[in-house]
Amino acid sequence: MDKSLYQPVMWLVLGALIVGLMVVNGWLAWFQRKAMTEACLKDACAQQLRFLKSARFLLWAFIGVLFLGGIASWYTAEYTARKETAAKRKNLWPVYDPAKIWEAPDLFLAQSDDNAKLILYGRQLISNTQDYFGPEGIVRPHSINGLNCQSCHLDAGAKAFGNNYFAVSSTYPLMRARSGTLETIPKRVNDCFERSLNGSALDTTSREMQAIIAYIQFLGTGVPKGAKPKGSGLVEVKPLDRPADPAKGAALYTGKCASCHGSDGQGVAMPDGSGNHYPPLWGARSYNQAAGLFRLSRFAGYIKANMPFGATFENPQLSDEECWDLAAFVNSQPRPEHPFLAADWPKIEKKPYDHPFGPFADSFPEQQHKFGPFEPIIAFQKNLK
Repeated sequence: MDKSLYQPVMWLVLGALIVGLMVVNGWLAWFQRKAMTEACLKDACAQQLRFLKSARFLLWAFIGVLFLGGIASWYTAEYTARKETAAKRKNLWPVYDPAKIWEAPDLFLAQSDDNAKLILYGRQLISNTQDYFGPEGIVRPHSINGLNCQSCHLDAGAKAFGNNYFAVSSTYPLMRARSGTLETIPKRVNDCFERSLNGSALDTTSREMQAIIAYIQFLGTGVPKGAKPKGSGLVEVKPLDRPADPAKGAALYTGKCASCHGSDGQGVAMPDGSGNHYPPLWGARSYNQAAGLFRLSRFAGYIKANMPFGATFENPQLSDEECWDLAAFVNSQPRPEHPFLAADWPKIEKKPYDHPFGPFADSFPEQQHKFGPFEPIIAFQKNLK
């Protein structure tokens, strides 16, 4: 018999035997009452009583054997399944190699984890953030813009050089110059909610925060503490020897990006009929000026390995110049203002070369910090150190 059918059939038979036992007990009680109330029937009922008692004994015996057999079968099946799962997990467990491009752990490791429900819920929150926090959100509606977490962190944060989460668990808590503090993973998550999603922070004790943390930690499975695997984050695109040109970027956008993100940058409906839209790249529904992608180097690196659709770090579709110009165009469009200017970068000498808001520790203007050329600023910052 098919293993998947054995247990249900066995319990069905056991149920039938129990029903039979109840019937036998009913008849036995009836005959016993008759024999006690009508003495003349005592001898006549004796044969039936013996038969029913024998039947009851046999039914109890069958029930006992089946019940014990069922328990043994369940234990054996459970033990075998656990053993097979453990062997499969061991075979799939990532082996860290700093020379190789890191890949996300096999999803089976999440599905078979003791914390599976929380991890998989976290994955859902990253993939379909709008379903939980968007206009019709089931957790906290109207609390973010028009993006999902994976609009910036591709493939639910699992794509090589797709702004992934591979190094988060291994490197946090992390001292970050932007805040000037030792940041935890919840702080980093809430940065995304307040900046890239232009919304409000999550309660750090909420199930949603715990699920996102569990999923991020799952993506770091096998990465040693302190290590940053190859392929994490974004690719580095060599700075141009000229300012990035929004006008050139506009022409590129029309030819390479508008088919998905719309001529107005607000995203068009996906062709799968899901009702989802490609991410809005500017305007009130996009990331604000405090987001990491508002830095030109970050956005150029994001484009290089991931855009247009189908591009990878191995097979980019745009040149470095095109990536810088396209990033310049998109980040020149209107978007929500920076809400943390007074708090970010408490040590101004720590500001990245392409942070576009002063004051600066150098004499280069904001325009150059936004569009470049960046090499003179980079050289100055190296000497400053």
